[in-house]
Amino acid sequence: MPTLDLTRARPAPLAALSAEAAELERLHGSREAAALVELALGSLFAGRIALVSSFGAESAVLLHMAAEADRHVPVIFVDTGRHFRETLGYRDALVTRLGLTDVRAGGPSADEARARDPWLALAEQDPDACCGFRKVAPLARALEPFAAWMSGRKRFQAETRSGLKVFEAEGTQIKVNPLAGWGAAEIAAYAEAHDLPPHPLVAEGYPSIGCAPCTSRVAAGEDARAGRWRGTSKTECGIHRPVAATAGL
Repeated sequence: MPTLDLTRARPAPLAALSAEAAELERLHGSREAAALVELALGSLFAGRIALVSSFGAESAVLLHMAAEADRHVPVIFVDTGRHFRETLGYRDALVTRLGLTDVRAGGPSADEARARDPWLALAEQDPDACCGFRKVAPLARALEPFAAWMSGRKRFQAETRSGLKVFEAEGTQIKVNPLAGWGAAEIAAYAEAHDLPPHPLVAEGYPSIGCAPCTSRVAAGEDARAGRWRGTSKTECGIHRPVAATAGL
């Protein structure tokens, strides 16, 4: 076990956050997803939490749960400038359908995009660098006012997410993953029960949807995220870190 540094006035931020996340996991990690969302928004982090959404293939479920608990919750959408046209239309339709009142679009400035990627070739040349300035840095700026944020990641989505916990410590914030233990059948059943519209690209063979240059169709039997950064070793954009399969399971 690590020893405490008694010369510090308080524990290092990450150590304190890790302890907080572990305690939250112990107390609440087994709660039902909708109850977790309500607890996070209304009690644990009331007024201090945002929901981050890609408005992708499975996003409607968590957005619906959040809207049911508090339709005024801040929802952060990182507009990278490289999204599918269908994603932007789906975002607008869901916002209206769910009555969300505080959807915030972050992203690189036009000047930054022109300077960093003038020929729109960076996604193919250096996808990590492209994600870095188009998604990771803008999201970090958007999250600065918040103590916690909520994501829709699930263990079944990829091997790199198989050890996902409901509560994580990351950077200076707690990350909450209410749907961590859900499978594809539960997602589909919830969407059907609440008449949630699907992302239009799902029917075209895109079960996981990111930016257009880095997302391809997925063949039957492939991992749902196989179409993300196909042909590279990259598995995450950078706003989420891979989780070891043994962590918390």
